Amino acid sequence: MAGPILRISDALALGLHAMAYLSLEPKKAKRVKEIAVKLNASEAHLSKVLQALARAGLLKATRGPKGGYMLNKKPEEISLIDIYEVISGPLEDQRCLFKKPLCDGKNCILGDLLRSVNHLVREHFSKTTLKDTQKIKFKEANDA
Repeated sequence: MAGPILRISDALALGLHAMAYLSLEPKKAKRVKEIAVKLNASEAHLSKVLQALARAGLLKATRGPKGGYMLNKKPEEISLIDIYEVISGPLEDQRCLFKKPLCDGKNCILGDLLRSVNHLVREHFSKTTLKDTQKIKFKEANDA
């Protein structure tokens, strides 16, 4: 069976979804365990992703019994590209499917498909904020 056309790392998928989940109640701290259950994810992996987002200033981490993670900015001030760049680095244009390009990109067997897809992804990630994601309905843990 073929994989997805758009490949996003597990870390990025966790980061995007965790931030969207946190944006539903932006002023309320959520514990890693709760978020992990909601996302059906490993607490250890999620914790590393959330720590990176906190170091970058997108999240605020609070210790203690009422601690957890919460947004450090308003949902409309955080775009998906902000999250992408913290976790995956700059979103660079992909000119070839191979690590070492086989052509100059002008006469690619895919035409300008890669350029078009890169443009669409960059545009979507740049224009979409966490406020836009608040319409997402997360399944309950037992619905999965």
